[in-house]
Amino acid sequence: MTGLAVDARAGRDARRQLLRAGLAPVVCALVLLGLLTGWVASGGAGTISRVRIKISSASLAMPVTASGPAYAYLVVENLGAADTLESATVPGARQVRIVRHNGSAAGPGRILASLAIPAHGSVSLSPMGPDIELIGAHLIYGQAVPLTLTFRNAGRVSIEAMVTPPGTP
Repeated sequence: MTGLAVDARAGRDARRQLLRAGLAPVVCALVLLGLLTGWVASGGAGTISRVRIKISSASLAMPVTASGPAYAYLVVENLGAADTLESATVPGARQVRIVRHNGSAAGPGRILASLAIPAHGSVSLSPMGPDIELIGAHLIYGQAVPLTLTFRNAGRVSIEAMVTPPGTP
């Protein structure tokens, strides 16, 4: 055999070995990518990727009386899977709770432990239905106040709510 034929065969063997050595990590990476994609798609990575909450029209109505509660009114739009509003916080408020008024904004509402937000739907927090009641909040008309809503799946969503005159949504 000539030296040229031996060199050609050695070159082919080296290329085969190099291809074989590089193929194993590529196959492993593809398998791992497939497994991770399946895990995320099944919800194993959490539901945050499937739950998207959008808050709009947020306002805080000042108390009618100095010792009365203030109310947060807003629209919660759910762009993904069903979720639940579990709580809300406003800096400086002694107590913040979710309440439901049945047909009348006057008088105390029924305190709710949580509020369901349907998948691909929206819920309006308004004087005639569910809203967020703030006790002991010191608000100034025209002020922007941070309001943090905590959802079971989406987690915390913070917005700025404008303080409006008493009795306005």
